[in-house]
Amino acid sequence: MVGMSRTLELSPNAHINKSLLDKYMALPMPDGKIQATYIWIDGTGENVRCKDRTLDFIPQAPSDLPIWNYDGSSTYQAEGSNSDVYLHPVAIYRDPFRRGNNILVLCETYHYDGTPTESNKRKTCLEVCQKTADEKPWFGIEQEYTLLDVDGRPLGWPKNGFPGPQGPYYCGVGADKVYARDIVDAHYRACLYAGVKICGTNAEVMPAQWEYQVGPCEGIQIGDDLWMSRFLLHRVAEEFGIVATLDPKPMQGDWNGAGAHTNVSTQTMREPGGLAEIERAIGKLSKHHERHIRAYDPHGGKDNERRLTGKHETSSIHDFNA
Repeated sequence: MVGMSRTLELSPNAHINKSLLDKYMALPMPDGKIQATYIWIDGTGENVRCKDRTLDFIPQAPSDLPIWNYDGSSTYQAEGSNSDVYLHPVAIYRDPFRRGNNILVLCETYHYDGTPTESNKRKTCLEVCQKTADEKPWFGIEQEYTLLDVDGRPLGWPKNGFPGPQGPYYCGVGADKVYARDIVDAHYRACLYAGVKICGTNAEVMPAQWEYQVGPCEGIQIGDDLWMSRFLLHRVAEEFGIVATLDPKPMQGDWNGAGAHTNVSTQTMREPGGLAEIERAIGKLSKHHERHIRAYDPHGGKDNERRLTGKHETSSIHDFNA
């Protein structure tokens, strides 16, 4: 733990006296005013951005909220000319940082001409969800992540060496087995407060690696809740002066990677005799393995290729199995 304290000395956020903020956050809000944080996925397809605005009403639905815009040339989403990108609110969550009536707003992104940005996968996803609503698809996603210090080293790891081999860390307890449970607990409670359907968490196989689970959610809610949970993870870790990464293989060598494992079922699969329906679905998936792998990360599968080696509790990226 001494190594961890030395690490945090390098973090500007860890140096800030957080108690000073309390007296300002305790100031009463003017009548009828709330703060809204608009949140979106940037052009990388994996990072989130946000900015705030004041509203003079309390929205009851995303459609009540104004469309907003930002400079897409600074988020890898537009060239310098015609760089306005527009934020269309799609989901509202309670704000666990400001509390009260303040809100977090998940948004889709659109170019100036009304076409969706390349990283706006939600639009077509929603269309598919609406077409298949009668199937009542349930999703549960297990999101693994790794906590890093500001120089990119896994939190709590020796600066000039490595921790002991994997084995005692998964679901571990004790200062020599887990690091920064504070962030995990803070994130868990923030998700619950916000309205994200988080359903559990645990320490993972590599030290400084954790997992939380979202779901079961029906249809598009799983995507909305997952992305909001990721925003909350980054935002909570920011306050601690620590970096949370979703990188599939943050440490090369004999260490586990991190994934977002997806569990899915339809109503037919959940009913008696559902195994036959599951097997039919697996048969369809098997015919499009390479196509699906390319879609699973923003770099056409190259990120997951570092993780899916057939070792460290993974299958080979080249093989479909069930």
